Amino acid sequence: MAKFLIEPHFRLQEWIAHDKGYFTQEGLDYEFRELIKSSDGKHHDKGDKVGAMQSFEAGRKADVSCACHWTINVAASKGLGRMSREVYSVSPAGIFVQPDSKIKTPEDLAGVPISVGYQSGSHYATIQALEQFIPQEKMNLVYSDGMLFARMDKLLEGSAPAVHLFSGPYYFAEQLGYRKILDATFMIGMMVHGAPDPEDLRKFYRALRRAQRDLDLRPELYTHYFLKEFPERYHARMDTRRWGPGERLVFEPYSKEVYNEAREWIAAHGIYPDGNLGNGHYEQATI
Repeated sequence: MAKFLIEPHFRLQEWIAHDKGYFTQEGLDYEFRELIKSSDGKHHDKGDKVGAMQSFEAGRKADVSCACHWTINVAASKGLGRMSREVYSVSPAGIFVQPDSKIKTPEDLAGVPISVGYQSGSHYATIQALEQFIPQEKMNLVYSDGMLFARMDKLLEGSAPAVHLFSGPYYFAEQLGYRKILDATFMIGMMVHGAPDPEDLRKFYRALRRAQRDLDLRPELYTHYFLKEFPERYHARMDTRRWGPGERLVFEPYSKEVYNEAREWIAAHGIYPDGNLGNGHYEQATI
């Protein structure tokens, strides 16, 4: 039987479980590989309108991968994998501007270019957070600045007036003094690919649960793992001792009610211009 293939997901829990031997202790025969390659930054620099959905369409190799729950909801409904019902996560995120920006309030973002990843968590979360203050037609979302590290670079070099950042880049921008105008925290789902042994999935989740407990108890012991997720060009400026724990795993169901409510929100906001959200059958899309 093939080894269970694990990749880090730009969060700390997989690194903790791997280094502390939790996957092995749970009896999981696995291989730990960085497939998405967050640490070289290239995965996050794909250009205009290439985001999380497009990466699922291209295919992912790990047995379990992650993205914002909106995208996984639709991708699973299109048969690109099956969404895990057992666990989701929540990532800190926000819309950041330059330290000396004249933008002071969310209302000031009306018409301002905001860099997000197309059909990725930053896209949905920016709309969801900002629509409390301005209508969607006044939001100026820019997709051409690329994915996470690429658009963070735009903020750091001063060429992007506003950028959505999450997890590690969120803490990095905060450390460097960039100002958060609006919180835009969002939910992340897990996508199961192929047909891994259900018992292997349970072992995988049990190890991650142990890692989450460790992270909750002593986050300062583990924030250094963010160095493994960032391209080396940033390392000299990073002080992860000042950072938070990032994405938090929640071992609660992604229920049918949540699944349907998310789809209604996506449809109402025109995220997919062709209106194709897949078949919408929760039992077929989840596992």
